[in-house]
Amino acid sequence: MTWILYLTTVAIWGTTWLALKWQLGPTAIPYSIAGRFLLAAALLLGFLFLTRRVRLPRGPVLRLVLLQGVLLFCCNFLCFYQASHWLPSGLIAVIFSTSTLWNALAARLLLKRQVAPRVWYGALLGLAGLTALFWPQLANTAIQGPTLQGLGLALLGTLCFSTGNLLSARLQGLGATPLQTNGWGMLCGALLLLAGAQVTRIDYVPDPAARYWWALGYLALFGSVIGFTTYLMLVGRLGPERAAYTTVLFPVVALNLSVWFEGYHWTLWGLLGLCSVMGGNLLVFWRGQAPAWWQRIVMGRLLAR
Repeated sequence: MTWILYLTTVAIWGTTWLALKWQLGPTAIPYSIAGRFLLAAALLLGFLFLTRRVRLPRGPVLRLVLLQGVLLFCCNFLCFYQASHWLPSGLIAVIFSTSTLWNALAARLLLKRQVAPRVWYGALLGLAGLTALFWPQLANTAIQGPTLQGLGLALLGTLCFSTGNLLSARLQGLGATPLQTNGWGMLCGALLLLAGAQVTRIDYVPDPAARYWWALGYLALFGSVIGFTTYLMLVGRLGPERAAYTTVLFPVVALNLSVWFEGYHWTLWGLLGLCSVMGGNLLVFWRGQAPAWWQRIVMGRLLAR
């Protein structure tokens, strides 16, 4: 059962980044995200209502669901949608894959869990990979500003996602299922986005392109209802650190879609960066200590020889 959840999450989330990019147009970002999650919440809560399993969150569950809605279904996607203006969707997927590292660090800061040394080695390897992946853009001063903005927003969105993971793990520990918490969390996030758009007087302009509406439906049903449910089920089964292992695989899917649909070109820097980020993620899950050769590199022992 666990491997089915893994494959489903990788297949869906590897393709949602391109659909997210297709939603950029005349419709303001908050309305696009709100429409996605209103539809997803209606599907989830409607299913729970028909099966007589819908429950209103109360007490500590309610507070955590509200916070999850803000982080996981609001701020997270505001960052990623905005970053998509400046970065190919495949590169954003690679940045998002560093959630393995953020999950471990957030668990240390918020839950006081011990962080194994391999996590720090993996973080260094992942940062080196991101630097290599973005080096061609960063070396070009003409586009350095937008690239840095997109990189910063994508990293901030990943941090929001990782914190939302920890909240989901806590909610499941309290007996709340992902179907329940996702439905109410998505509704809270969508309503907050709509309220913010009204307060800031952002006009709603519908996108006439058929591609926008196809992307909306795909993101709502597959990316939100199915993808988030399977992923957060993995969080409940394996914990947020090991569940984030899915993010090691879907950047490969997303980057190849960028080649076909966005004109992204593979370079030596790009391949080295992708392998380094994936290697850093894999190192987080290494059983036992980090390989001796990597410890020597990090600690400078190779130079001492």
